[in-house]
Amino acid sequence: MSLQIQHKETKSVIAEGNPAENTAIVFEGNWYFDPAKVDMSALKVTERTYTCPYKGVCFWIDLDTPELQARNIGWVYNNPKPGFDMIKDRIGFYARDTSGTLAVRSVEIPA
Repeated sequence: MSLQIQHKETKSVIAEGNPAENTAIVFEGNWYFDPAKVDMSALKVTERTYTCPYKGVCFWIDLDTPELQARNIGWVYNNPKPGFDMIKDRIGFYARDTSGTLAVRSVEIPA
């Protein structure tokens, strides 16, 4: 299974990974990608934060392209609380369409 986050207007790939390869993980219904699998050229990690009572503080990520600007399309936990190391430094996205992104799940069919 491949997980992909696409730009809502251009359909260009922002992030792509596979849970079987540990390049993406599904956690609490959201998708967390290995940073090497995320094109950060149109993304900006902001100073805005959200504090989860059990995961800790994350920084919001905005999309900024000529076609579309959207706030809070992703997030990153640089120093999560103990027990949440699996999401440390991974780029999190909603596993649903947002104002700036499309969430695409594809199943690979063996030949």
